[in-house]
Amino acid sequence: MRATTTAHADFYNFCGVGVDILTFEEAFARIDGWLNQPRDRSHHIACLNAFCVALAISNPKLRQIYNGADMAAPDGAPFVRWMRLATGRRCDRLDGPQLILNLARRSERSYRFFIYGGEPRVLEDAACALEKACPRIEIVGSYSPPFRELSPDEDQQVIEMINAAKPDIVIVALGTPKQDYWIDAHLESIRGAVLIAAGAAVDFFGGRVPLAPEWIRNSGFEWLFRLLGPDFLRLWRRYLVHHAVFVGHFLLQVVGLKTIPVERRMRL
Repeated sequence: MRATTTAHADFYNFCGVGVDILTFEEAFARIDGWLNQPRDRSHHIACLNAFCVALAISNPKLRQIYNGADMAAPDGAPFVRWMRLATGRRCDRLDGPQLILNLARRSERSYRFFIYGGEPRVLEDAACALEKACPRIEIVGSYSPPFRELSPDEDQQVIEMINAAKPDIVIVALGTPKQDYWIDAHLESIRGAVLIAAGAAVDFFGGRVPLAPEWIRNSGFEWLFRLLGPDFLRLWRRYLVHHAVFVGHFLLQVVGLKTIPVERRMRL
């Protein structure tokens, strides 16, 4: 198990979930290292925010998945600000959309992308938007799953489709926590790719959901922008109930009344 919340730690303990203290440059170096080594297994990037942690507090299985991710990226300006303050270290917000865009825009190398998730029309629009924003991006495939559990045969066909496309990066946009359950279940079947739990990235890129201006994203109030948007009925519980759960537990942790240890699960 690694250290937790000291100035020299490599992650911060948010209520039992270890969130990595990372810059974009460090994240890119880690991803390059994975993709430059023999493709023996795939890697999981979880983009974690207050909602993820709130769910994991009462869900040991989800907490285990997050703590077993190869990269637990900080997705949320409040997380990043607190981690900088508490550790004195540099840290960037590595939310799904920006992580994907920065990977696609890199000049050092060109990654091959596969997109899994999103409605068919939105998925098509998202692919077009990414190709327009990132001329060097290579999207080698996409799949819009139905709103039901796939049969074993259908699931196997999807795995074969992804493996045949030989992507470097698989964007998994199924929403939290479904996308992380899916990645955890398929990590051993998909060969040599980096699977990013990208949340609403496809909806943002495809134009179904408006992306908050940069100043709002940096302010820490992106949640309010999204809550007042077209997805209010879907998001109100997340931001008004689950965020309150997180804040309550985190305050107990800060004052030393309750601490859930981080149990990292190292993959072979």
